[in-house]
Amino acid sequence: MCLSIPSKIKSIDEEMNTCIVDTMGVERGASLDLIDQDVVVGDYVLIHIGFAMNKIDEYDALESLKVYQEIIDKMEENDRLAAIKESDNCPSNG
Repeated sequence: MCLSIPSKIKSIDEEMNTCIVDTMGVERGASLDLIDQDVVVGDYVLIHIGFAMNKIDEYDALESLKVYQEIIDKMEENDRLAAIKESDNCPSNG
């Protein structure tokens, strides 16, 4: 199962139309090609298979992150990192 964890935009490469996001302490790159909203550094987005799909409200992002953190706190360290990184490998449903 793929979970779309809110990710905060840390930097944007306008020439490549990509960004670097922080997903609960894990940084990764994402394409901005499929998002239909303007985003800036500091915005929260949901990532699916390497693409930013939606910009989400900061309040909702932070509330979601609290819930995810509660779940993660109950997991073993190796399982925590694997769960966060696994979202990069989620298959497309389409």
